[in-house]
Amino acid sequence: MKINIQKTLEFKKNIQKSILDISLVAGAKSAHIGGALSSVDLFSVLLNGIANFNSSNFKEDSRDRIILSKGHACLVLYASLIELGIIKKNQLKNFEGDNSDFAGHPIRNKNFGIEFSSGSLGMGLSYAVGLSIAFKRKKMNNKVFAIIGDGECNEGVVWEAIMSINHFNLNNLIILVDKNNFQQTGSINDIMKNESLARKFNSFGINSVEIDGHDHKIIFEKLKESISSQKPSAIIAKTTKGHGFKLFENNNNWHHAILTSEIYKKLIEEIN
Repeated sequence: MKINIQKTLEFKKNIQKSILDISLVAGAKSAHIGGALSSVDLFSVLLNGIANFNSSNFKEDSRDRIILSKGHACLVLYASLIELGIIKKNQLKNFEGDNSDFAGHPIRNKNFGIEFSSGSLGMGLSYAVGLSIAFKRKKMNNKVFAIIGDGECNEGVVWEAIMSINHFNLNNLIILVDKNNFQQTGSINDIMKNESLARKFNSFGINSVEIDGHDHKIIFEKLKESISSQKPSAIIAKTTKGHGFKLFENNNNWHHAILTSEIYKKLIEEIN
């Protein structure tokens, strides 16, 4: 199992472009941009050589499951599904519109590769626990990847889920924490400090490591270790909110905001 850096970087670039395209379509409804961009590298590596999830098997029971618990970052999920060829970009023309299949938080739809309706933070990890228990009892080899936010770790239900993961030894579940140090209304340190997440997860019996969440090689190596581990695993990925664009990076005004045509053009130039 090897990583193709050129492929993952191209995947990343295309995801970034789609996130901007969909945000522009949202118009006055605005879009959650910053938290989607901080997860782009995690999705780029996860979907290129790690997760058994693609356009040919996304409806099959044998596939791996990818649960985006931080549902406000749905743009990274939608953009990834576009890049995989599971959905088409023109299906997002009604993003957040009336009767749209693609809301501002994911709505479960297996036809589009969306595994779980997420929006209430903390619930996705519990859902991932249930799936993992079911797979174990059915003696299925599926892996479950749960992407959660560091702000989401303020929720008590997250820690209840982690206790369950340890109790049932769910080594088929890998937690990816997008640690971008912000949540909707401010910085993590100002609202509720959660320092040393890896140490905390380890104390709950989860093999945990903190890494650079934008280094594709390191992400790949740690994911590879996690999927072969005999114990449950968590990867605490240190990321930058709004990663990839100077205007967005560490600027929490872009947690949920309107992307204008003028700004869009400048950002596209920055990608190119």
